[in-house]
Amino acid sequence: MQIFEDNKLVSPIYSRALSLAISKDFAQQKSGKIYTATQQNSEQTNRRRELLAVEEETNKNKIIQAHGQEHFKTQVMNKLFNKVTSQVNKAFDNKENLYNNVLKIEDEAPSIMEILAVKAASINRIAPLVKGLPWLCTELISLVNKPQYRKRSDVQVTEPNLALSYVGLDNLKLVMPTFMLKHWLPTSTAPFPLMKRKLWNDSLSIALASQKLAQEQGLDEFSAFTAGMLSNLGLLAVTQEFLNTYNELYTEELRDAYESKDKKLHDVLVEIEAPPELLLEQLIQRSSKMAADMVELMRFDRLQITEALFDLAYANNVAHMCPIAKIVAKAKAYIAFRSLAKEDLIITDEAKALLTAGQLSTKDIALLKKSDIDHIKLIFN
Repeated sequence: MQIFEDNKLVSPIYSRALSLAISKDFAQQKSGKIYTATQQNSEQTNRRRELLAVEEETNKNKIIQAHGQEHFKTQVMNKLFNKVTSQVNKAFDNKENLYNNVLKIEDEAPSIMEILAVKAASINRIAPLVKGLPWLCTELISLVNKPQYRKRSDVQVTEPNLALSYVGLDNLKLVMPTFMLKHWLPTSTAPFPLMKRKLWNDSLSIALASQKLAQEQGLDEFSAFTAGMLSNLGLLAVTQEFLNTYNELYTEELRDAYESKDKKLHDVLVEIEAPPELLLEQLIQRSSKMAADMVELMRFDRLQITEALFDLAYANNVAHMCPIAKIVAKAKAYIAFRSLAKEDLIITDEAKALLTAGQLSTKDIALLKKSDIDHIKLIFN
């Protein structure tokens, strides 16, 4: 988000919050509570120098070999990482490919949300679109068969049309954006296994916080909830494309080394791990803008959220944002603060700077603090 990235005080805090989405250990390094990446590398280098100095007295050949191995590993890493960055940068120029083949967003998904945005919305208009998404049919049927929502424990719903009728239009305004973003999550975020859940939890909390703030201000709750949910769509796209590209190129390099019987290169490649720093760099540079681009490709007409997503991506002043964008900016700032505070990764002055950048009032903070913004509450008749 431009309002965070352009703020010298807030930019490193925002970066740390994104680091936390990747992994807690990485965020701790970014915070300086353990070590910064530079300090850690420096201390490792010093320890290596001390070790080499001792070895020099007994075996100069080993010293030369160790230096050569470290230098070779650095060369291999730089070559691989540069290759990944170059290919990822090209991939992000093809927005339609990201939309259709990485996130795999089907036409029915935005069409359903578009219908829900109008007063003339009806189950009959939505049902044919839902049938075109088998995964959504499964989710809806599974939802209504949960014990807390079943009218009779001995009756199971098996048809999506009946499930839709049972859920109802009001609940669908929460359910549809939620199921859709959940479906668009990366299948795997290895080697950062907890990242997928973190992306999901943060997206849901931002959406619910946006809805709560919209309710308080008399704005459209469905627009706020959906804009909040989809504001993280860029994080999903960037993460998935980066990890797909890295894993593909790494596997290719490893296979080539094996097939050419280059044991030295193969042994070094086996030791290399996916760099969180490169992923973080892409998330900071691209995620907000990518979210706006993906929502633009959804071509919403009745659901007024495209402007909000572009404001979040490009506006350098909250005052210049549309009302829905202002609400989502507040929600994102609060969720970033809450996530960092939970892990003790933010100090009081930083918290004030972050919340001020999002323009949260004392009343906003009190409202969100007392609200459940972690769980969707559906009301069935």
